Amino acid sequence: MSAAPEQAPILAYAICPLDDISNRRGRAFQLLQRAPDGGQKAFSIFVVRWGSQVFGYVNRCPHTGANLDWERNQFLDPGGQRLMCGKHGALFEIGTGRCVEGPCAGQGLEPVPVAVIGGDVCVIGVEMVADDDSGTGAA
Repeated sequence: MSAAPEQAPILAYAICPLDDISNRRGRAFQLLQRAPDGGQKAFSIFVVRWGSQVFGYVNRCPHTGANLDWERNQFLDPGGQRLMCGKHGALFEIGTGRCVEGPCAGQGLEPVPVAVIGGDVCVIGVEMVADDDSGTGAA
């Protein structure tokens, strides 16, 4: 009888309580990700809350590389229905990150796997540098 292969634990890094992000709003986070060489690298993301769902993306427009928020933590268009790049007004679907209007139409935002676990918004499957590793972490 063979033993079942050992599975690696799923990484989950809590970044904030769900209630810290208002419904139909977003919040940016400046995190530290563990680099393949064991060092650290900046990991700028944002999370949008839509009811009990959360969607995470790298905070970088595929067209210019600029941060998406047009003011601090402002990621949605004036109608509150799509994500909007503050640099050139490109519009993205909230649930998929796909650009539906603007110079990067057909491209998309880089997704970051997030989930709500025990009332906290967590980054899933990405090795992060914990606060106690470096004195820094979620902002």
